[in-house]
Amino acid sequence: MKKIVIVTGASSGMGRLFAETAPEHATFDELWIIARRQDRLEEVKSKLSVPVRCIPMDLTDRASYQTLEALLKEEQPDIVRLLNCSGFGKFAATTDDTLETNLNMMDLNCGAVMAMTQLSLPYMHEGAKILNIASVAAFQPIPYINVYASTKAFLLYYSRALNRELKSRGITVTALCPFWTKTEFFDRAIAKNENPVVKKYAAMYEAKDLVARGWRDMERGKDVSKYGFIARSQALLCKILPHSFVMNVWMGQQSLK
Repeated sequence: MKKIVIVTGASSGMGRLFAETAPEHATFDELWIIARRQDRLEEVKSKLSVPVRCIPMDLTDRASYQTLEALLKEEQPDIVRLLNCSGFGKFAATTDDTLETNLNMMDLNCGAVMAMTQLSLPYMHEGAKILNIASVAAFQPIPYINVYASTKAFLLYYSRALNRELKSRGITVTALCPFWTKTEFFDRAIAKNENPVVKKYAAMYEAKDLVARGWRDMERGKDVSKYGFIARSQALLCKILPHSFVMNVWMGQQSLK
């Protein structure tokens, strides 16, 4: 039975780094990388010396799940690692974005992760591991990043609850919760030619450090992974302080009304 690792969102950002570093952290026969852009997937493949299968797929299109389900039934692989890294965010008032954008955000950030996980689980066995990219934003309600933060809260609680469900099968689920991280995420999150909603960043971490921490904590079976003192402190304070106060601090920090 062929052992595989699956990485979604593998064409850019942390997804790409997880794909490129997979041979250093897991033993497998083939790496499956999923994203919309075939050319970007081929770039990732060209950098790796292990067998790679490029699967161009739009995970906001539910027909994609049927394609993947058929492929899994045909191949009958042993999925040893699943890394759900696809997702995007928008920094704007909820009503300033189109309904289509917000629905796509929910579909990709939440629905795609749930679908990929549910389709993969029949092919996962004891010792298999899942990592979902959530966010420190999952710990608090954030005006003007409302939909994005809410999707990450879903991922955090979904991952933690699923980790408990799968304990008896020897499969772990880790929610990686990055703070602000240098990736292409901001190219889509911030509307061009407009005053940005986010004006101040308490810290900006390197993607390679988050990916390294994600691999480490996933292999250790941790259900939540955070990197950096500021990120850990903010997550802790959001558990202690009233969320109304936390939102007031955020609004003041970003000079929002």
